[in-house]
Amino acid sequence: MKTGEATIVDVRERDEWDEEHILGASHLSRGTIELDIEELVPELNATIICHCGGGGRSALAAESLQKMGYKNVRSMAGGFGAWKAAGLPTEK
Repeated sequence: MKTGEATIVDVRERDEWDEEHILGASHLSRGTIELDIEELVPELNATIICHCGGGGRSALAAESLQKMGYKNVRSMAGGFGAWKAAGLPTEK
């Protein structure tokens, strides 16, 4: 999902994604994000916001993407749990 200038990437496992996810987000699991990110986000200066259930996996994914040369990568504090708690839009 591109929100303004940012792409939201859900790094949770497929079953977690299938259960419910952020409206319009893209799914690249933590185990495959390094292999698949260049197709989704080819521009190294693009803003990418990674999220998982609570923040741990997305922090690791963001660190990996930064090591790959992505310059504007963030990990969503609190992850999907915080998103839902804030009442923000999700889909199944």
